[in-house]
Amino acid sequence: MKPLNLTVTEAAHMLGVSRKALSEFVNEKASLSPEMALRISKATNTSVESWMNMQQKLTLWYAYQHEPTNVIPFPLDAVKKRM
Repeated sequence: MKPLNLTVTEAAHMLGVSRKALSEFVNEKASLSPEMALRISKATNTSVESWMNMQQKLTLWYAYQHEPTNVIPFPLDAVKKRM
């Protein structure tokens, strides 16, 4: 929003969302929802898929930062028999 010289309040108004909703997203307190991605894509003339892909990559990155260590692999022979 800085490159566009917009405040959170102005951008929220233009996106048709509350200031609180946009502020939570901008300050990383909320993930990008499909609805917000659609709104941002329309406002920026970009694809909604690009916004959702960025969110998915970020979400996976965060998951890898807290990768579980207590997972026991399934026995491969049992998995193959069921296929």
